Amino acid sequence: MFKIDDYVVYGTTGVCQVIDIRKEKDINDDETEYYILQPVFSSNMTVKVPVDNPKVMIRKVITKDDVSALIEAIPQMETFRIDDYKKRNESFKSALKTGKCEEWIRLIKTLHQEKREKASLGKKLMKADEDIMKAAERYLYEEFSVVLGISPEEVVSYIREHIL
Repeated sequence: MFKIDDYVVYGTTGVCQVIDIRKEKDINDDETEYYILQPVFSSNMTVKVPVDNPKVMIRKVITKDDVSALIEAIPQMETFRIDDYKKRNESFKSALKTGKCEEWIRLIKTLHQEKREKASLGKKLMKADEDIMKAAERYLYEEFSVVLGISPEEVVSYIREHIL
């Protein structure tokens, strides 16, 4: 169970702060406990999530130690190697939905590598791949920024400075 003021990663919304926990009647007139979440990088909305909803991915943000360990592991992380476009796209979307920083890093690493390879041939990434890469970057950079106390725009340079 999370507490008020905790930072969490919620589904595809990204990093949110728990601003309230309250009980309300649901559509069946049953008393249900809800987290009221404020997306950290979108202050114009709140999200109400049942505390006991197993269908939605919600987890506490990682720690500074986790960030350091992830950054240290980046050079050794395997990229995705799937030739079949349909399977590859499904695999990328699944990795994005896991809510795991390691998977987001693998996606980013894979797609940046592919982007460089295509650019050397005068080509561009496919739109679907570009969208997945941008989503993975947003999720990762927002979480790292909250944990490290820097802006999302500073995350890439932070990672570059700390890769061994």
